[in-house]
Order: sequence, then structure tokens, then C-alpha cells
Amino acid sequence: MDTQTRHALKQDKFVTATQSGLDWLESNRAGVLRWTIATVVVVGLVVAGFVIWHQRSQTAQQLLSQAMDIYATPLATPGEPAPAGQKTYATAADRAAAAYPLFEKAANEYSWLGAGKTARYFAGVIAVDLGRTAQAEKELKRASDSGSSSVAALAKLALANLYAQDGRTSQAATLYQNLIAHPTSTVPKGAAQLQLAQMYETSDPNEAKQIYAQIEDQDKGTEAAQIAQQKLQKLK
Repeated sequence: MDTQTRHALKQDKFVTATQSGLDWLESNRAGVLRWTIATVVVVGLVVAGFVIWHQRSQTAQQLLSQAMDIYATPLATPGEPAPAGQKTYATAADRAAAAYPLFEKAANEYSWLGAGKTARYFAGVIAVDLGRTAQAEKELKRASDSGSSSVAALAKLALANLYAQDGRTSQAATLYQNLIAHPTSTVPKGAAQLQLAQMYETSDPNEAKQIYAQIEDQDKGTEAAQIAQQKLQKLK
């Protein structure tokens, strides 16, 4: 078979395939159109969803940053004027009261985002600072169930400390033990043990000594071990 013949056959096959494709499109025009429209709609929804998520994520982060800036504002030194251009608060309570609404807003409006989960934890911590025990417990419980392991651990620790301060030692101990059994980067095992031992210093000194001794033995050379050693010396 010569080259010209083979070329002609290839052209015939291409024409036949093209015609078959056109015939199929013609007979299935309605179905193809519906599929195309559906694909465009789905892609459009995905893109729009990503844009909205990105915008809300940025807004939540900005709100959290504003709240953190207020919470980190220095307190005024009694009898001394504030440095020029620097915002200060007279008391820690005033500062906490100013930051709380922003943390609460971020937590309520963006609870599914990381910034919102972090804001929920800080709302609980600040409620403790303001003496709003019931509100603090509510916020910290919600933060501990947020789904973020790092934030949840911090919230459980703060909640356990709240229970300990409130005399609810059995509830506090349960949370401390949970943190000890499930350490995280934000609340290592030694940190939870130190808090548990500190709670027992007055109610059960022997138990406190045992926990401090465990920390000293298991975390040699760490800051937690040094603190435990100092505590043991004081409890002798």
C-alpha cells in the first residue's frame, strides 16, 4: 500500500470518527447540555465557597488579632503618665472587659474556624479574670469540645484550674488526669502533673509529693523537673 493510499484511509477514518461524534452529540444534545450546565454550576459553587471561606477566615483572624492586641495592652503605672501615643488601661479588669466582647464576637460568628475556636478559649479565660465563673465554665467547656486538640487541651487545663479554685477538686482531678493521659504540644504531661500536684499541696501533701517525685524522675533536665524539685524541697 503506497503512502497516498494510507493517507487517504487515515483521513477517511478521521472523517468517520468526527461524523460519528457529531451524530452522537446531536442525538444527545439535551443530556450533554444539562451535564455541562451542572458542571459549570458545581465549579462555580466550589469557587464561590472558597472565596467566602477565605474572606470569613481573614475577617475572623483580624477580629481575633484586635482582641489579642487589647488583651496585651500594657497597664498604666500608677502616678506616671502613659508614654506618648501608647494606649494603656488602668487595671487588668478594665483591659479584660474591653477585650472580652471582641473575643466573644469572633467565637460566636466564626466558631467553625480556627480563629473562632481560639477566641472561645480566650473568652473563657477572660471571664475567669472578670470573676464570671458560670460564663467562664460555659465558654471553656465549649472550647474543650471545639475539635481542635491544641485549643481543647488549653481549655481543659483552664477549666481544671477553675474547678480547683472553686473547691471542686474531684472534677479538677478528672480533667488533669485526662490531660496527663493525653498530652499535647500545648499542654505536655509534665505541665498537667504540676497543676495536679499543686492542687493537692494543701489537701493531700503526700499525694503532691508523689506526683512531684514522678515529674522529677521522668523529666530530668527539664523546667518541669526543676519546678518539681523546688516544690519537693518546700514540702519536706
